[in-house]
Amino acid sequence: MPQTPHIERHFTAGEAVRDTVIGMADGLTVPFALAAGLSGAVASNSIVVTAGLAEVVAGSVAMGLGGYLAAKSDAEHYASERTRERTEVAEIPEAERAEVTEVFQTYGLTAEESMPVVEALSQRPEAWVDFMMRFELGLEKPDPKRALTSALTIGGAYVVGGLIPLAPYMILSGAQTALVVSVIVTLIALAVFGYVKGYFTGTAPVRSALQTALIGGIAATAAFAIARAIS
Repeated sequence: MPQTPHIERHFTAGEAVRDTVIGMADGLTVPFALAAGLSGAVASNSIVVTAGLAEVVAGSVAMGLGGYLAAKSDAEHYASERTRERTEVAEIPEAERAEVTEVFQTYGLTAEESMPVVEALSQRPEAWVDFMMRFELGLEKPDPKRALTSALTIGGAYVVGGLIPLAPYMILSGAQTALVVSVIVTLIALAVFGYVKGYFTGTAPVRSALQTALIGGIAATAAFAIARAIS
C-alpha cells in the first residue's frame, strides 16, 4: 500500500514576526495618539502632519536602534556563555558529564541509559558545547546578521504603521473629519495586521485580529486621552 510522505511544515520566521509586531504596533498607536491630541488643539492639518512625520522618523530610529542593541546584546551573551562552556568542558569534564546526565534525566532517562550518549559527546568537544548551550542554558546560536535585520524590520514596520493614522490628515482638509477617519482606518489596520499575524504564526486568524484590534485600540485610546489632556 503506497504511503503518503509525511511533510512537516513549521513556521521559522518567529523573530521577524516579533520585530514586525513590535514596530507595527507602536507605529499604529503612537503617531495616532499624537495626531489625535494635536487635532484637538490646532486647526491646521499641516501642523498635525508635520509633527506626526517628525515623530514617525524619530520613533523609527529609536525603535530600530533599540532592536539593534537588543540583538547585539543577545549575540554577546551567547558568545560569552559559549566561551565559558568551552573552558568548563576542557577543565572540568567530569562535572560537565554529570550535567549532561542530569539533562537526560529530566527527560526520564536513567544514568545508565544516558551513559553511551554522554561518552559519545565527550569525544566531540564542539558538539558537547553545542549540547550544553542548547539544553543546559537554553540558548540558540544567534544569526550574525540578526542585529541589522532586526533594526531594519522594526524601524520599517514603525514607519509603515505610523503613516496609516497620518494618511487621513494628509488627504482631508478638516482636522476633526480626519480624526474620525484616522480612528476607523487605524482600527481596520490593526485588525488586518492581527489577521495576517495569526495566519503566519498558526493561531486562529480571526481571534488574532480581534485581539490585536482590541489591545491596539485600548492602547491608542489611553495614549489619545493622555495626549488630549495635556493639549
